[in-house]
Amino acid sequence: MSKKKVRKSKLPVFKYDGSIKRALVVVAHPDDVDFGSAGTVATLTHHGVDVAYCLVTSGDAGGDDSTHSKEERAEIRESEQRAAAAEVGVTNLTFLRWPDGQVEPTLLLRREISRVIRRHRPDLVITQSPERNWERIFASHPDHLAVGEATMRAVYPDARNPHAFPELLHEGCAPHTVPLVWMSGGQPTMVVDISKRFSRKFAALTKHESQVGERADLEKMLRRWARTTAKVAGLGKGRLAEGFRVIVTK
Repeated sequence: MSKKKVRKSKLPVFKYDGSIKRALVVVAHPDDVDFGSAGTVATLTHHGVDVAYCLVTSGDAGGDDSTHSKEERAEIRESEQRAAAAEVGVTNLTFLRWPDGQVEPTLLLRREISRVIRRHRPDLVITQSPERNWERIFASHPDHLAVGEATMRAVYPDARNPHAFPELLHEGCAPHTVPLVWMSGGQPTMVVDISKRFSRKFAALTKHESQVGERADLEKMLRRWARTTAKVAGLGKGRLAEGFRVIVTK
């Protein structure tokens, strides 16, 4: 009798075990979460995880040829992000409304992200890598790097430290320790198989009409990226994945 060859993954593949009840995604711009991790968000909400978004900017400098004012563009992009979030089961969104293209990991931004963490009290934070990726330079927008750095500083030590930003205590925002962070946009140490949730990711991206409305190759491009990630992880043929660097913070 021949033995069936078992394919082994080169990277760990996420398996939901019930330990994550609440998650918070912190990114720089509308559509960042959908390009980077909408399939993962759909996977989490499918398992009943309460996912919230924190958008540091509203995308008011967001790369289209429109003649809208910054205020009009921000309103459009916030609306698009809310529609995209609904496609993957998310209705809790916070827009910090920092100027697009001008984000720095300041103490003030750390405080604002800490406030959102303390209010939502997540078991998991998903954010962008603060490390520049020289192979995929578009993933290393300065705002992405700044938000990743500010978020990590908020996760540790700010959000858990009762002596950091005492004004938050006066607002009723008690300290909260985030035990786990997943970073997108860098070298992954774990993947999430999104093969069954890819359609939700694509549906979410299509809601960003101002950014991708003229991209006839959008689905093809997203599938190519997800296939590449799955292949690098050692998943089987036809599988689709999103990758993250996993950081344990407790």
